[in-house]
Amino acid sequence: MTDLPWLTILGLVPLVGALVVAALPSGRDALAKTVALAVSLVVLALTIVMCAAFEPGGDRFQFVQAYDWIPAFGVQYAVGADGVALVLIALTAVLVPVVVLASWYDADPSADPLRRVAGTAASATAGASGSASSRRVGGGTAVLDPPQPAFAEPVDSLPPRRSVKTFFALLLLLETMMIGVFAATDVFLFYVFFEAMLIPMYFLIGSYGGPRRSYAAMKFLLYSLFGGLLMLAAVIGLYVVSADAGEGTFAFERLVGLEMSTGVEIALFSGFFIAFAIKAPLFPFHTWLPDAGAESPVGGAVLLVGVLDKVGTFGFLRYCLPLFPEASRILGPYVIALCVIGILYGALLAMGQKDLKRLVSYTSVAHFGFIGMGVFAFTTQGQTGAVLYMVNHGLSTGALFLVVGFLIVRGRSRSIPDYSGVANVAPVLAGTFLVAGLSSLALPGLSTFVSEFLVLVGTYPRYPVAAVLAAIGVILAALYVLLMYQRTMQGPLRLPALLGDRMPDLRGREVLAVAPLLALMVVLGIYPKPLTDVINPAVEATMQDIGQSDPAPTAADGAED
Repeated sequence: MTDLPWLTILGLVPLVGALVVAALPSGRDALAKTVALAVSLVVLALTIVMCAAFEPGGDRFQFVQAYDWIPAFGVQYAVGADGVALVLIALTAVLVPVVVLASWYDADPSADPLRRVAGTAASATAGASGSASSRRVGGGTAVLDPPQPAFAEPVDSLPPRRSVKTFFALLLLLETMMIGVFAATDVFLFYVFFEAMLIPMYFLIGSYGGPRRSYAAMKFLLYSLFGGLLMLAAVIGLYVVSADAGEGTFAFERLVGLEMSTGVEIALFSGFFIAFAIKAPLFPFHTWLPDAGAESPVGGAVLLVGVLDKVGTFGFLRYCLPLFPEASRILGPYVIALCVIGILYGALLAMGQKDLKRLVSYTSVAHFGFIGMGVFAFTTQGQTGAVLYMVNHGLSTGALFLVVGFLIVRGRSRSIPDYSGVANVAPVLAGTFLVAGLSSLALPGLSTFVSEFLVLVGTYPRYPVAAVLAAIGVILAALYVLLMYQRTMQGPLRLPALLGDRMPDLRGREVLAVAPLLALMVVLGIYPKPLTDVINPAVEATMQDIGQSDPAPTAADGAED
């Protein structure tokens, strides 16, 4: 089974599915959704079989294929998966069917029974109150209705209907690009997928997002293209250096160990690093994420922070460190400093947010600080924790975005002050919100705790001050998550005016979408060994590439006999 072209198959299946969905006749919305869900489940099943065939003790890269693509420039269609790529491909395969289920009505909100009920309630409220902006309460005192915040949908109209088949075709096309970017072992092929995956995400944000979708989509695209141009220059420079050394190539394994001067190495490292730091996003390159995360449709936001942003941290580990080991050692302390600032800065900004989706987006800035710190700690524990964090962040923040999206669909508002006491009327929604939030703050027993612990333990031997400051971010995470939960789910019941006291709980489809993520959080929190067994050999190979070993433990004074 290892001889099968697994990675090519995994990339082609969603691509063919996207073409089939796009070719369906107009008006066949239910069929488009069903086909998209079926295709994503096929990809998940194939991924599970591929993962079972992977040998943790075998070759570093498995399921390898290499064919000449542009022979004149040494460009190949070359794919392969080590342990790091494998777990991120598996994360992609898990999240896409979850997103398809959760996004069932995102392109056509008018078809959602919850939206129709809300729209009817809003119309009835408007008819009863007329055009007055005040209502009479006991004793005849007039109380003005509070103005709708900028991030609330109009209560008297439903969002516009958009092409359903295009939405789900874009999700499948994005899945192809995400699998390709993790599987590529040719640097030029990686760059092609790195840039191509911007296209479906740009249209998902710009065509299906919130009120400021055009601004958010353009900001996302411009930031990403700027980073991509720097990376392209570095890719070309890498080819020139390899050509000067004897043979121009883009093959990853041939580029590892390539000799170059320190100045050239720092310059090429910088091109890759900035592109990946923007994608991650790492402070101070993060400013596009709160807008893109807040204005994306919920399914798009899940894939954006759950998978696309991991391409940046994956790039740090796969390309920056092995290809430019000297530059990584020289600039590593500065990157660690940026990561610590990002952890604290993201957490503090999250605490001050009133927009639910922006709050979750800022939490990701803090989480990516932990991931980047683990990568540049240059220890096996730190890097293993960083890769594990990539997976666990996709699960916990993906679930958090989903539950926030379910809440917004019901209340038609992203404003935290519009909600209170939701647990009184929607206990299942509140329970899933709590579990996802606790995982996000790294509660022991849930998956994120294991990865965060490994990152801190792996960072401390080399950068003890950074590890201690980052630990403060753990406390801040507890504050912003628990405060968000308390303000929206606990206390006296207060819901947006169009709902009264009638907020429906999660439906079966929504429970089915979020349940696998919650289950994986618990399972990987208790037993992460299946993932760490796959990740460790790839991390050890990276440590060998950069000529680093774990620092020797030191005994405390007076501990010796």
